[in-house]
Amino acid sequence: MGPVLAGVLQLLALIGALALAYVPLGNYMAKVYSSDKHWRVEKWIYKGIGANPNTEMRWPAYLRGVLAFSAVSVLFLYLLQRLQGVLPGSLGFSAIDPDQAFNTAASFVTNTNWQSYYGEQAMGHVVQTAGLAVQNFVSAAVGIAVAVALVRGFARSRTGELGNFWADLVRGVVRILVPGAFVAAIVLVACGAIQNFSGIHEVGQFMGGSQQWNGGAVASQEAIKELGTNGGGYFNANSAHPFENPTPFTNLFEIFLLLVIPFALTRTFGIMVGSVKQGYAILATMATIWVGFVALMMWTEFAHHGPAFDIAGGAYEGKEVRFGVGASSIFATSTTLTSTGAVDSFHSSFTGLGGGITMLGMMLGEIAPGGTGSGLYGMLIMAVIAVFIAGLMVGRTPEYLGKKIGTREIKLAACYILVTPALVLIFTAAAMALPTPGHSMTNSGAHGFSEILYAYTSASNNNGSAFAGLNADTQWFNSTLGLCMLFGRFLPMVFVLALAGSLAEQKPVPVTAGTLRTEKPLFTGLLVGAILIITGLTYFPALALGPLAEGLAS
Repeated sequence: MGPVLAGVLQLLALIGALALAYVPLGNYMAKVYSSDKHWRVEKWIYKGIGANPNTEMRWPAYLRGVLAFSAVSVLFLYLLQRLQGVLPGSLGFSAIDPDQAFNTAASFVTNTNWQSYYGEQAMGHVVQTAGLAVQNFVSAAVGIAVAVALVRGFARSRTGELGNFWADLVRGVVRILVPGAFVAAIVLVACGAIQNFSGIHEVGQFMGGSQQWNGGAVASQEAIKELGTNGGGYFNANSAHPFENPTPFTNLFEIFLLLVIPFALTRTFGIMVGSVKQGYAILATMATIWVGFVALMMWTEFAHHGPAFDIAGGAYEGKEVRFGVGASSIFATSTTLTSTGAVDSFHSSFTGLGGGITMLGMMLGEIAPGGTGSGLYGMLIMAVIAVFIAGLMVGRTPEYLGKKIGTREIKLAACYILVTPALVLIFTAAAMALPTPGHSMTNSGAHGFSEILYAYTSASNNNGSAFAGLNADTQWFNSTLGLCMLFGRFLPMVFVLALAGSLAEQKPVPVTAGTLRTEKPLFTGLLVGAILIITGLTYFPALALGPLAEGLAS
């Protein structure tokens, strides 16, 4: 079997698995967030945190819950790292430096999971499990909660109430993420991923020296790392490490995990707004972009030049021979079109155009299918923009799901789509203009610029993957990337929840002959076009200086 055919067959198997999970998981999540009953364990949690899960919240109160919980999480994770040297199970590792502790705390709380450290050489068992793994669960649940609040904004009328943040947060963890991660961890352990709390072991003799490995609760953290679209690896090599990702099957399984909830949430959305066809339209938009990007990535990585590439069957530099070019292309595309950031290959070693595709996937806003929750609310914002454009074309007040898109709504949507590009471009320009940040670049020219551009794109869009080659463990990058993660996560949430509140207060608009049918393929095409055009106009000059220049020169 040739490498191209192997890659295509893996893609088809992945699509089949996602299709099988789509309806049951989507239906289940809709029941989770529509139920008025609380499990016993959930009642214990509410009592412990002093929350009343039956109190409905307007958008300012819901936002205060998101920000307060996240602020406490940042502080707790920061202190946990700073105190690591005196904690049990630290494996002898010292406390994390202040700038790196801030960066890591911001990273895991914002679902970014950017790592400027070597996991196996810096973090002990307590920080990994009680700190990082816990944030993998709750940060993902926060994203889903905000998405559900926006969906309620479309579904409800004549009320500003969006549900209860604490109930949505707890249900997301207890009913969705914990059971899913438990099953996934068992599968990974059965396939060879490690799960223990052992110390550091000296392994063999290599070229006159020894090699050391430490164990850890790797399989359980790997499971939620992918299922919650987090991405932070227990080891520096991330999902290219055989302890995290032992076989080609686990590689495909991990891709499935990082895609399944974001895709299934479109079904949840359709059920909650009373029209599964609307969910299918959003799903079709996400799937079109995802399949198109995967196909384009495979083409760039298999379109090799010269006898060495012909013999290897593709661009194998920086890729695991266990997985091959096809599977690595699927993983790279999926992890950057979601907010996962996990890697089974090193994106800096991809072809010039291949590296550009990973960047472009993040620049779209990670909405195809995006992160847990963040992908859905990002796509719904783009749908609001698309119906506004359509309304301008025909001279009619735009409507979406029975709600008018007026001045307030379009301003909030516009602010949402401007936040991350502003962060990416301003901080990239500053890093290139100042003398010190440039010293962190391993490469010069277009590829060196791509390292910087990729880092701020990844941080601002809460992805977390890196263009290997940039030394980001400096005070400048730890601080500025940490700020990009925080602003890139929570400023958009402000506009999403404000939009949700505005929509929930409206009364439904009746469907007329002039209403744009947003469940039809025509709207899907319009939405795909709007996403690509807006992103292209925003980022093309930066891409032209980096990956496009490198790709066209090779």
